[in-house]
Amino acid sequence: MSDDSLQQWVERVSLESFGLPFLHRATFNRRLKATGGRYFTKSHHIEISPHQLEVFGIEETEKIIKHELCHYHLHIRKRGYRHRDSDFKILLAKVGGSRYCQSLPERSERKPAPFRYKLVCHNCGTEYMRRRRLDPAKYACGKCRGKLFLKTLDLVE
Repeated sequence: MSDDSLQQWVERVSLESFGLPFLHRATFNRRLKATGGRYFTKSHHIEISPHQLEVFGIEETEKIIKHELCHYHLHIRKRGYRHRDSDFKILLAKVGGSRYCQSLPERSERKPAPFRYKLVCHNCGTEYMRRRRLDPAKYACGKCRGKLFLKTLDLVE
């Protein structure tokens, strides 16, 4: 599906579900993998993940479009457009949009990164495993408030 056909689809859904026109731009963004779509508050444009359309089909993608259009129409009318706002939750339920998009299969199969660092307490010996390097001087032990030191772990592959 092209960006032009997505634009027409979003305009049609806006008129049918909200009774209001969508006057900005809707495009696909192949980099969106953890989210189904995005609404930009400054430009009022919408981006949709084409991966959601390929994997889950038209029905799920239309729910994502309705979700983004809820942000759009509420923001334009200066109402609560954020996920936590009651205006957003009520409108989303009314039009039948999805609150969350489904996870793509390749994302759920990924293994988390291995632990590369270990923080060890000088006083009680408590160990805290970490994936990223950090400055131990900024932190203290959660059990005894003792000083921490950082150890680098050997990665076995």
